Amino acid sequence: MPQTVPGVIARAKGQPVTIEDVVVPDPGPGEAVVRVQACGVCHTDLHYRDGGINDDFPFLLGHEAAGIVEAVGDDVTEVVAGDFVILNWRAVCGQCRACQRGRPWYCFATHNATQKMTLTDGTELSAALGIGAFLAKTLVAAGQCTKVDPAASPAAAGLLGCGVMAGLGAALNTGAVGRGDSVAVIGCGGVGSAAVAGARLAGAARIIAIDLDRRKLQWAEGFGATHTVDASEVGDVVAAIQALTDGNGADVVIDAVGRPETWKQAFYGRDLAGTVVLTGVPTPDMTLDLPLIDVFGRGGALKSSWYGDCLPSRDFPLLVDLYLQGRLDLDGFVSETIGLGDVEAAFDKMHRGEVLRSVVTL
Repeated sequence: MPQTVPGVIARAKGQPVTIEDVVVPDPGPGEAVVRVQACGVCHTDLHYRDGGINDDFPFLLGHEAAGIVEAVGDDVTEVVAGDFVILNWRAVCGQCRACQRGRPWYCFATHNATQKMTLTDGTELSAALGIGAFLAKTLVAAGQCTKVDPAASPAAAGLLGCGVMAGLGAALNTGAVGRGDSVAVIGCGGVGSAAVAGARLAGAARIIAIDLDRRKLQWAEGFGATHTVDASEVGDVVAAIQALTDGNGADVVIDAVGRPETWKQAFYGRDLAGTVVLTGVPTPDMTLDLPLIDVFGRGGALKSSWYGDCLPSRDFPLLVDLYLQGRLDLDGFVSETIGLGDVEAAFDKMHRGEVLRSVVTL
């Protein structure tokens, strides 16, 4: 039987969220119902609320989640009832040209549940990133469920579902940081601090954290930054990076802000043949003006990182194992645990830069 549970709804652009009853259908073929235990409050949820993604209101918010599979539909083999899972928004198809070429982390045909969750009056909800997890139970495609070790804290593990994975993957997957490399990370909120943690995991010798906010630089130090640059006090960020890398620039520079000015800092702050990784999300109106001879003359690689170029089935279990071994401090990203009714206040704290992640626990 369909279940009715309260969820966090964004009904109109820029308006405060509301708590409303949501009807969760029984899982159909290829689907699963998951009892949500924890879900992080991500900037993407705020973008949905503010109309920055699209205008398919009303939205059911929440997507950085972990929980227990309650039921599965026909033909589901990936998970069974009782599995502890992290939800992901890139359920790979296995059939598109990227998957067929052995690059499933680029899957061009990721999928979500076929059925829609609704309000009690039948209004269909647009689930954030195809998940919608600010509620006690959610309906997803079974491929969006990644089974991991149940010893992990749901509040910490769920953060791998989006922002923390984006940062870790920017360093480990997209940037391919290697042992002994120098790395600079511009912007040290949740994603940037995760990139710092990823660089540390990879064995980088020098990790430079750059931000305008001293508090964020302190967070980055806690995750492994060896040097910090306060961009509010330094006139030239590129020169600061060069000064900390023997005048050469960093091997990998990760832009976790996603603005033209920070991307240029990343571009010119890298060593010759170095790598720039863009993981901060720009807005559609942003443009770049760059001499093409500089692109040619500096060589190297200019990359964008989609979800940390992760493959959930490969990366989530590995990262949870590292967390349980004490080698990856996922707990450090959890600034506070809150209830469903506190999401709007959490948006305000996030906007002011007061938290890495507020996490709704259910």
